Amino acid sequence: MMRNNLNPACANGLKMEDVMAPKYPILAGIIMGSISDRPLVEPAKATLEEYEVLFASTVASGHRTPKRVEDTVKEWEKRGCKVFICAAGMAAHLAGIVASHTTLPVIAVPLASSSSTLGGLDALLASVQMPPGVPVMTMAINGAKNAAIAAIQILAIKEKLFELKLKNKRIGMVQDVEKAALKLADEHGWPA
Repeated sequence: MMRNNLNPACANGLKMEDVMAPKYPILAGIIMGSISDRPLVEPAKATLEEYEVLFASTVASGHRTPKRVEDTVKEWEKRGCKVFICAAGMAAHLAGIVASHTTLPVIAVPLASSSSTLGGLDALLASVQMPPGVPVMTMAINGAKNAAIAAIQILAIKEKLFELKLKNKRIGMVQDVEKAALKLADEHGWPA
């Protein structure tokens, strides 16, 4: 028997997915269509971490690995996932495919892919044009941060701690605008 030096557990009869996939509970999941999407999806990760939302993430293509997408959705549902964030460019069918495998909320983040000549408009239209009965909430092009905030708002329906954190963040945003308005007049000499 050939030994797998990278992962000894595989040589002992365990499946790679059993070894690699952590089984901790999650509330949200991020699926991106390609590893090259990671920089555009990073704001969603950072926002979920800021709000201390337990989440999982992976790369899975709706076109190239549809079985992986389906398996991910089912696995994450078992782990307690309540909302999915799906980021993809070009044809961007990932969110729709995820929505076809779950009744939980799915949020699409259409991405402006470097290989697209349409600047993300193709992904936006693919995401918003879902058939009746299989809805997908769609953010702006490259709107990963708002996707995470929308996911947190969904979670806040039952988790009051998230509601409190969202309210505090909004208060901070108001204070930041008020400070900026004062700074415009006081430090930059603009008339009020």
